[in-house]
Amino acid sequence: MTSMMEINGVVPVMLTPFSNENVVDEASLDRLIEWYLAQDCGALFAVCQSSEMQKLTLKERVSLAKFVVKQTAGRVPVVASGHIGALIEDQCTELAAMCETGIDALVLVTNRLAENHEGLPVFRQNLQKIMSSIPSDMPLGLYECPAPFRRLLSDDELKFCLDTGRFVVLKDVSCNLEIVERRLEIVKGSDFSIINANAAIAFDAMQAGSQGFAGVFTNFHPDLYAWLYKNLNSDASLFSDLANFLALSACAEPMGYPGLAKIYHQKIGTFGTTHSRVIGDDIREKHWAIDAIVDHIHTSSETFRRRIAEHAVDGSVTY
Repeated sequence: MTSMMEINGVVPVMLTPFSNENVVDEASLDRLIEWYLAQDCGALFAVCQSSEMQKLTLKERVSLAKFVVKQTAGRVPVVASGHIGALIEDQCTELAAMCETGIDALVLVTNRLAENHEGLPVFRQNLQKIMSSIPSDMPLGLYECPAPFRRLLSDDELKFCLDTGRFVVLKDVSCNLEIVERRLEIVKGSDFSIINANAAIAFDAMQAGSQGFAGVFTNFHPDLYAWLYKNLNSDASLFSDLANFLALSACAEPMGYPGLAKIYHQKIGTFGTTHSRVIGDDIREKHWAIDAIVDHIHTSSETFRRRIAEHAVDGSVTY
């Protein structure tokens, strides 16, 4: 592995399918991996918040990453996080174990490196402890995970990470186009990718230079985000319609995600169950029309795929 590797394009935040007995369902996971790869994804982000990593044991997190690496078989890079401990010493143990799984890059969660009220000195000290405890040739990433709290990187912290020469990607959860643009300027000329995770600004962030998309709706229509990213310079008339659809459909996220996405994948035959460890409520009872919403998202996604295919036949865009 080399720190010069590139992570870009659409990077799904992977779901973890469970059986009704509350164990990882590897058959469904295998189908999910193949579904992602068929959707023109640039990399896979295993063991993240969407994977319910806070509810997985260390053994489960490691096994999950190993399985994804094995089944992906080098077709795209696989990155993973998975450090959830409060103490840096525990995180070092977790991350060292993750480094042994064969992943292409190790993603560090910013809220594990310092509290919101703690600045660069604490962040730098904890980061240096972690970097000294893992292989020096392991490429690293950063993830502003919203749980248990969102900690955005300061400009100085981002510059510090850039200067180490070990970081290749940031999953940006600022949800703020001005911040994305400023970060893109900081890393300009380097191999460090800034990948936005917010659907509302996805198209604008891509136009500004964000190297893809890594939001939760990569679990519904990653191919549509991939098409948007790869055709930024096209004059296709459907751009505005598609960007609006992607932003509005993502507004369904508060309706019980990741259970929402698991309902979708059960409908299309990827998952056997919708069981989730982080969603305790029956989201169908809480959100009475959830199935209709999922069906609308699916139907509209298919409509845009047909429109894209029609434009491709005309030679006006690529896919």
